[in-house]
Amino acid sequence: MSDVTAINNLVTKHQDLKQEIAKIIIGQHEVIDQILLSIYTGGHSLLIGVPGLAKTLMVNTIAQTLGLDFKRIQFTPDLMPSDILGSEVLDQSRNFKFIKGPIFANIILADEINRTPPKTQAALLEAMQERAVTISGQQYMLDLPYFVLATQNPIEQEGTYPLPEAQLDRFMFAIELKYPSISEEIQVVKATTDDSTPTVNKLFSAEEILEVQHLVRRIPVPDNVVEYAVNLVNSTRPNLETASDFVKQYIDWGAGPRASQNLVLGAKAHAAITGKFSPDIEDVKAVAMGILRHRIIKNYKAEAEGISEEDIIAKLL
Repeated sequence: MSDVTAINNLVTKHQDLKQEIAKIIIGQHEVIDQILLSIYTGGHSLLIGVPGLAKTLMVNTIAQTLGLDFKRIQFTPDLMPSDILGSEVLDQSRNFKFIKGPIFANIILADEINRTPPKTQAALLEAMQERAVTISGQQYMLDLPYFVLATQNPIEQEGTYPLPEAQLDRFMFAIELKYPSISEEIQVVKATTDDSTPTVNKLFSAEEILEVQHLVRRIPVPDNVVEYAVNLVNSTRPNLETASDFVKQYIDWGAGPRASQNLVLGAKAHAAITGKFSPDIEDVKAVAMGILRHRIIKNYKAEAEGISEEDIIAKLL
């Protein structure tokens, strides 16, 4: 199959996928798009939203439609690395046997990742980066595709362990989940208070998703699009001579090279699902908010004046 045919097929399957997900999840189209873009590029996502917005149901539904194995880990302050990675146990014949933990799945929902200590966070982040875990000196490879969706509750921060900036940088997207509109919430209430349970069809397999990830990487990118992505990321760095007065005034620290890589990858995937064979600057702009949001550290002046990361990114685009 040629890449042109593969992209045309992906456009159709992406729309079918969204229709299947819409049987269970009402609204949240932008959130679902960003999660799927993350899967198509092999990245991970951080989902920021208050409790009760169906984050777990959304990820579970997406996993079902993609034909992937799904596990949910509820992070708590007493969770140890062995609780998620697995551990060695002594079997009947007095030999050590490795019992796999919940991290061994295709899609992991790391619920409230900021509730668990840094040691356990680091264990998950190693698996995200290396696609492998090491137990007692033995390395165990994780099944591909491998995708982590971590959630953070933005309301209550008491007794939490916020992810350091270096670890936040490992997430491709930071996706903000907002409350549904009144009409959407009416649909949600109607759909969840009756006795019917809609079933979703499996449209992909693990092998097909890996093929999509390779297809996205093969998409050619014009030099001007790469230059735009790199210049956009550079414009967030206040310590450069070329930085604008606005950036120097409101930003403490800008985005790193991973942001540039993810902007180009995200633009490729966005172009593919809209039927284009090469991304343009509009595709970079379409994914920029989710990719840059968690990579910019604003200063006290921005905080005092009520300027958000979104305001800063919108000004730079």
